[in-house]
Amino acid sequence: MRLAGWGRYPVADCALSAPRDTAALAGLVAHGAPLIARGSGRAYGDSAMNRTHTVSMRHFDRMLGFDDDAGVLKAEAGVILGDVISALLPRGWFPAVTPGTKFVTLGGMAAANVHGKNHHLDGGISNFIDWVEVMGADGAITRASRRESSELFDWTMGGMGLTGVIVRLAMRLRRVETGWIRQQSLAAPDLDAAMAAFDAGRDAPYSVAWIDCLSTGARLGRSVVMLGEHAPLDRLPMRFRRIPFGPPPQRRRTVPFNAPGFALNRWTVSAFNALYYRLGTRRTGTAYVPWDSYFYPLDGVLGWNRIYGRRGFVQFQCVLPEAAAREGLRALLQTIAAAGQGSFLAVLKKMGADRGRFSFPMPGYTLALDFPVSDKVLKLMDELDRITLDHEGRFYLAKDARLSAETLHAADPRAGDFASMRRQTGAAAAFASLQSERLGL
Repeated sequence: MRLAGWGRYPVADCALSAPRDTAALAGLVAHGAPLIARGSGRAYGDSAMNRTHTVSMRHFDRMLGFDDDAGVLKAEAGVILGDVISALLPRGWFPAVTPGTKFVTLGGMAAANVHGKNHHLDGGISNFIDWVEVMGADGAITRASRRESSELFDWTMGGMGLTGVIVRLAMRLRRVETGWIRQQSLAAPDLDAAMAAFDAGRDAPYSVAWIDCLSTGARLGRSVVMLGEHAPLDRLPMRFRRIPFGPPPQRRRTVPFNAPGFALNRWTVSAFNALYYRLGTRRTGTAYVPWDSYFYPLDGVLGWNRIYGRRGFVQFQCVLPEAAAREGLRALLQTIAAAGQGSFLAVLKKMGADRGRFSFPMPGYTLALDFPVSDKVLKLMDELDRITLDHEGRFYLAKDARLSAETLHAADPRAGDFASMRRQTGAAAAFASLQSERLGL
């Protein structure tokens, strides 16, 4: 069948199977042709696609046990994060790290070592995974942790499913008193002000900024910075204490068709960004918002990827080290604005240290932007790659759909070490994706 990632680019004809148990899965691994596991298809590009054999993990969807004292969930890799929240938030537990959608699988989160708005303090999801069980090239399942088979654990976190098939895992959650987030919004008139707001809010559990990527001159990088923390029960306004874990998620809207290609252009995106910033300046201050709208604003619109049209979209996401971040971000934003290929889903976050052997984050700033696919956009992204390399940055493989092997290996020498490990362990012959083939992994 024809498969794509969430960006709907690229699209490829892939043989797809969906084993129902580990015995069937082991049979597929032993068959000989390289395969890749696929969760809910929320990686943006081609990292969960293999033309010869893509394995859906949709039947590995059981929560196996929960320790209500320690907050440890044992689950199969195909469990959806949103189902975990539905089951455990009413008991006072919330994911310790979450990406920007709750429609991802736990196995996919581990494979990408996903990060959230709290990476500057807590790091990625690997810091909260006690162990993973990985099916290797021989069909055997190995339990890997920081103390047991630690090399496999470290390479699997951020390894994009290329060390083996993640079958089960144990993940620690965070105790919370409510499902409400106490949010403080700040309007930053330029990039320097936005970075100063992140520095001032370094102790806030969560921080993120929407950034206007088409503003220029004195307004370059103007942003709305949002700091957040889980609200304790005794600080909730009285009207919210009746529903301490928040209202049920709102009825989801949907995008029923592909938007025409001309709908997103310099003028429409510029107008949206100006309006969003204007509204942000009016809404500064503190508010209590439900967890669903704070962490997953786009999940309220099903099929939002259709707004980019039939050709789909690509995301550019890099992280720049602290010392080069200001200059690098300025160069990226100036280049994007000059090209007129703006994104209205542009996000800036502060990042901390990460100990994964092949994980994306490093201390500094990450910038993420979505662009509708076009020849001009792909040329622009090559230029953004060059700027990232000039400032010693890295690229996020969970969002990648078009990076070159040369660029990846120049940006991250660990890529060569990862490829060598895969050859030495036999993983390269058993597990491969369109992305790994494109990037020489």
